[in-house]
Amino acid sequence: MKFIHTGDWHIGKIVNEFYMTQDQEHILMQLVELIREEEPDALVIAGDIYDRSVAPVEAVELLDRIFSYILLELETPIIAIAGNHDSPERLCFGNSILNARGLYIEGVLKNEPARVVLQDEHGPVNFYLVPYTDPPVVRNIYQREDIKCHDDAMKCIIEKIEEKLNKDERNVMVCHGFVVGSEEPEVSESERPLSIGGTEYIKAEYFKAFNYTALGHLHGPQRVGADNIRYSGSLLKYSFSEAKHKKSVTVVNIDEKGNTSVQLRELSPKRDMRVIKGELKELLKPEIYMDTNVEDYINVILTDDGEILDPIGQLRAVYPNIMMITRENTLKRNEPSKTSADAGFKKKSKLELFKDFYNDMTGLEFTEDKTGVVAGIIEKVEREEWRE
Repeated sequence: MKFIHTGDWHIGKIVNEFYMTQDQEHILMQLVELIREEEPDALVIAGDIYDRSVAPVEAVELLDRIFSYILLELETPIIAIAGNHDSPERLCFGNSILNARGLYIEGVLKNEPARVVLQDEHGPVNFYLVPYTDPPVVRNIYQREDIKCHDDAMKCIIEKIEEKLNKDERNVMVCHGFVVGSEEPEVSESERPLSIGGTEYIKAEYFKAFNYTALGHLHGPQRVGADNIRYSGSLLKYSFSEAKHKKSVTVVNIDEKGNTSVQLRELSPKRDMRVIKGELKELLKPEIYMDTNVEDYINVILTDDGEILDPIGQLRAVYPNIMMITRENTLKRNEPSKTSADAGFKKKSKLELFKDFYNDMTGLEFTEDKTGVVAGIIEKVEREEWRE
């Protein structure tokens, strides 16, 4: 059995006021071509198909086009669940009707978790679909007052599945959550917290009964404790914390004995998301940018000292899709932070206080020229106050 594991499509996403729909269409068409090439038995989407519960029209239309290609032209079944960004009820509307065409979308957790059975030459493969569900809802479904967090909820759900799990057959889990093993997980700024204070974590050990666990939620492709428990990661970069990610989809093969092998197939975005750093005049030199895609989404870190006239305007003349611009001082600021109390601020003049403030904020020397300018301003202000 071969299937392609994906997740976290986030169709309709807006990043720093940039609509990502065109970029998403570009990457999804790559996925379509990859399915045409690999000829898998199914495509798995482990949640967060949309970026928000009420998706914009453009996002719905894009998903309709992509699903139509995959289901009708490539005749590849789609197995999908709702993530924490999706609207469960909207996502699974018409599910029983669409099953006949090979579209299996599970949005709402049931007392008996949904199971999709696909056949290959070696027999059945059972896909158990567990959409994202808040712990209080799971507690109500199973009438278990001891369910307090996501870990409790997933443990209960898997115990329910294992009551009827046939271990002589091949079994795949599809779920959406923050699963952790012995290794530190790689997280991103674009992942919405599922809860506060560590109660979102789920132990990877619960998934040992499955031949493969297809996870969604974390945006970096990674294993969780074992090679057969994996996050496929998002199809695109959605924050600059993901700038170093190599986005991919996971091609999974399960042999007749249930042994699993995986291959990561890298994706190429229309526009990358990257960070550039340096002085303004250097970043504007053609030799710096001529061999790069200037259409990429850019976070610019400027290292110039002093004021700069319209840096965003100058930079956008070269890099039209700048998302962020920040300043960084070239001097290290290793001194401990100061407070007004330990500095004896009441005994200091306004000029001395401003000098301390300037040094703390910039890490630069407060020169004699600057001292003269600020002293003149303070004197002028005090004179005006005296006249009043």
